Amino acid sequence: MNTQGTSRFWKRFRRNKAALISIIFIVLVVVLAIFAYPLSPDDSPNANTMTLEIATKQPGYSCLFLKKFKSIQSADVSSFEYLLHGKEKNYELIPILNYRITSDSILANRIVDETLTEPIGFAKKTISSNEALNDNQLIKKYITKKTFWLGTDRYGRDMLSRLILGTRVSMAVGFIAVILSIFIGVMLGALSGYFGGWTDQLITWLINVIWAIPTLLLVFAITFALGKGFWQIFIAVGLTMWVGTARLIRGQVMSLKEMEYIQAARTMGFSSTRIIVKHIIPNVLGPTIVLAAGNFATAILIEAGLSFLGIGVQPPVSSWGLMIKENYNFIITNRPMLAIIPGIAIMMIVLAFNLLGNALRDALDVKGN
Repeated sequence: MNTQGTSRFWKRFRRNKAALISIIFIVLVVVLAIFAYPLSPDDSPNANTMTLEIATKQPGYSCLFLKKFKSIQSADVSSFEYLLHGKEKNYELIPILNYRITSDSILANRIVDETLTEPIGFAKKTISSNEALNDNQLIKKYITKKTFWLGTDRYGRDMLSRLILGTRVSMAVGFIAVILSIFIGVMLGALSGYFGGWTDQLITWLINVIWAIPTLLLVFAITFALGKGFWQIFIAVGLTMWVGTARLIRGQVMSLKEMEYIQAARTMGFSSTRIIVKHIIPNVLGPTIVLAAGNFATAILIEAGLSFLGIGVQPPVSSWGLMIKENYNFIITNRPMLAIIPGIAIMMIVLAFNLLGNALRDALDVKGN
């Protein structure tokens, strides 16, 4: 795309306010996915800190906790490891209703369920490892208060933390699926459209066969072949989405190869590989980018559907589809937000990518004003 074309593209794109809002939202979600653990209230691996006593609490629920330190301390992790996997806690959180400090112990009422508590106590000399702590220091070290802004799920895990970590799965599956589908689709579509003949017939036959199989069924088959898991689902989704890209690129290449500059390149003796890579593919990037945005949204929906059905990413990994599966029974009770919140997250990110794709299509339309 030349300088004038780039300027015209940005002028058209900036006129679409919905697209600008969408791209800002997508950038924020990407940042959230990268820095998920530092930004999560629960930064333990997979935000999987379970506290069954406070399960299925409403958004905004606050609770006091007593820290019971483990005898074996977790090893320190590097900043990079922390960014990728979080950090194991050195203590167990015990939900309490209230507490008081006596001369030689901390006494508290432990929460058993919504209506029942039981007294517990820890001796200062036991929990403080013989440290000389006054009452204020003791409270600061062993008592903490947490607010669950989006409530807790059926296992007492923080919904906000699980939702934040779920962005990683959605963005990763979208990114990897798009990379795989675009690479395979552009390669096969370009070969089919450029060479024609038996190459075109073979690739077209393969496209038609894959196209005839429902996407979910094909993903099921690939998932069962590769196994359930984090990376398997990414590959399975990517391997089912290249067909639309290949069909589009094939048609574009068949039109472009008859252009005069392509004929001139052939006359000058350029190899087919050079013509495809240097002259044809750069001219089909526009529709490919538009298709990539749509594929990104589709990949997120497919992953959420597979996780909901139990063949996507597996617990305790956090996924929006898995969160809906774990909590959808609460829709008909007084805790519907447990399933609605991840559903809204899926809707918003899919809508953002679809709006972005529509804006890119309009901005790249050479017939537009």
